[in-house]
Amino acid sequence: MNYSFLDFLGLLGAVGLFLYGMKVMSEGLQKAAGDRLRNILSAMTRNRFTGTITGFFITALIQSSSASTVMVVSFVNAGLMTLAQSMAVIFGANVGTTFTAWVIALFGFKVDISAFALPLIGLAVPLLFSKKSRTKSMGEFTIGFAFLFMGLDMISKYVPDLQSNPEMFAFLQRYASMGFGSVLIFALVGLLVTMIIQSSAAMFAITLIMCSKGWITFDLACALVLGSNIGTTITPLLASMSGNVAAKRTAMGHLMFNMLGTLWVLAVFYPFVNLNSWITEEIGQGDPTALYNYVNDLKATNPGVYNQLYAAALPTDPGDVLHHRGIVSQMQVSVSFGLSIFHTVFNLINLSIMIWLTNVYVKIVEWLVPARHHGDDEFQLKFISGGMLSAAELNIAQAEKEISVFAERVGRMLPMARELVHTKDGSDDFNKIYSRLEKYEEISDRMELEIANYLNRCAEGRLSNESKRRIAAMLSIDSEIESIADCCLGVGKILLRKQQANVTFNEEIYKNIDLMFDYVGKAMDNVLLLLGKLENEDEHEIISSYNREREINNLRNQLRTANVENINERHYEYQSGIYYMDIVSTLEKTGDYIINVVDTIRDQFRKAEHAA
Repeated sequence: MNYSFLDFLGLLGAVGLFLYGMKVMSEGLQKAAGDRLRNILSAMTRNRFTGTITGFFITALIQSSSASTVMVVSFVNAGLMTLAQSMAVIFGANVGTTFTAWVIALFGFKVDISAFALPLIGLAVPLLFSKKSRTKSMGEFTIGFAFLFMGLDMISKYVPDLQSNPEMFAFLQRYASMGFGSVLIFALVGLLVTMIIQSSAAMFAITLIMCSKGWITFDLACALVLGSNIGTTITPLLASMSGNVAAKRTAMGHLMFNMLGTLWVLAVFYPFVNLNSWITEEIGQGDPTALYNYVNDLKATNPGVYNQLYAAALPTDPGDVLHHRGIVSQMQVSVSFGLSIFHTVFNLINLSIMIWLTNVYVKIVEWLVPARHHGDDEFQLKFISGGMLSAAELNIAQAEKEISVFAERVGRMLPMARELVHTKDGSDDFNKIYSRLEKYEEISDRMELEIANYLNRCAEGRLSNESKRRIAAMLSIDSEIESIADCCLGVGKILLRKQQANVTFNEEIYKNIDLMFDYVGKAMDNVLLLLGKLENEDEHEIISSYNREREINNLRNQLRTANVENINERHYEYQSGIYYMDIVSTLEKTGDYIINVVDTIRDQFRKAEHAA
């Protein structure tokens, strides 16, 4: 056997370099674009047609349907996009992914782009030392582009020759002449390999190399492309596993789109392959099916020339070998164009059919992935998860949404604490409300920690200055919200101590505590409105929040002064006044934490807006 274990490791390394190059290129462009991609998506998905166009261009731009689909899954998870909008974007992404194939088709065999890889890296490295984040990101994009084609060139060197190593690939050769059964088997192989390497582009590159060297027929190469089309759905499926129901439905819709598309092509497989071969010939690129027969006929009739056909070294008989190399090179271009046309026509026809069935898709995935209803008293993150993350810049929005949900949940504790004040000491209702307060506070502790951990993971990558400020602001807000929850439970603890001391409140105390709760509740409502629209802060709500804070402080001072007078005039006992003032002080402290959130929104997010 001519293929060693070291060669196999070389192949793994080549695929790894290809994938790493695509990852670096994609993330570099995403970082350079920052929130612009998110803004484009939110602005351009108002109907199915603009959503499809947006999905196409973004996928073509970042060179990865998996990345754009995972992005869409995270946006749906974050509530930035509806399920129907996500379907349209995914439809477009499937067409956009053909761009990678066309790049390879146009440059992979006509121009040895790998020869320019090192000069590109040389030009890009100085950009990495720039102080501007966007310039660094463009440097990363360029290096990723160079790595991608270096990996592609190395894959072509390390992919084993099926003819020279029959013992290694006997199972493929065994199933290559079973008619339509071979098509199904190779489609399954394409699916499994793509699931493993999580890149349809890498699978397309491997398929193209195998077909361009005459190791598999053109129709079997098309079958591999079909299978990889389903296999690429594994990445968004994995990304959605720890997401919410909407995210899972989006990933399921992606799987359905690709599966149904593949099924109808398989039903008319040979006529469809012939159609794409005819299109390739009509545009002047030759017959993509001819290479396999030509190479294998040459192997049978002139094995000496065949053995030197793909060798990097100079041939012993230059004239004859170079002649055949020229013919094969032209045929390789034909194969490359043929596979690209097959992939593109398949996705375009699929899109033209499926785009009219968007609402049907939505209903089907809603049926396949039913909503699960949980009680408010259960710990659950709505928008973020501990699972896979897409580009850090694009996931910050999820944390913003989650913080808003966090604040809403904590806001429910204020009415609980108020109800506890008016609940009979030692009663079952008192114990139930207090236990619920405790549970909510425990949940708030966990939510604070999960959100903070998520933000810290987002911050691990290199971010724009704007994103850094957003993360810093959200970490501060996260902590302040948890402190509000502590204060709410603090009111309950004061009431518990009051109960143990057999202290009672009169109607005047109850009235004043209710007034304090009113002021704090209105301040909390203002904050919830602000957190619901962080990127478009309402100046009126900010001013209103500061007015509420002044009202809370003034009321606290008035009640404190009146408390001394009331005790002296024996309106109530001294000990009652102590617990009463403890509650007032705790509520005033709650107002302080609320205004700290407002300060952060006003200062940090406005700085980010001005910097942008």
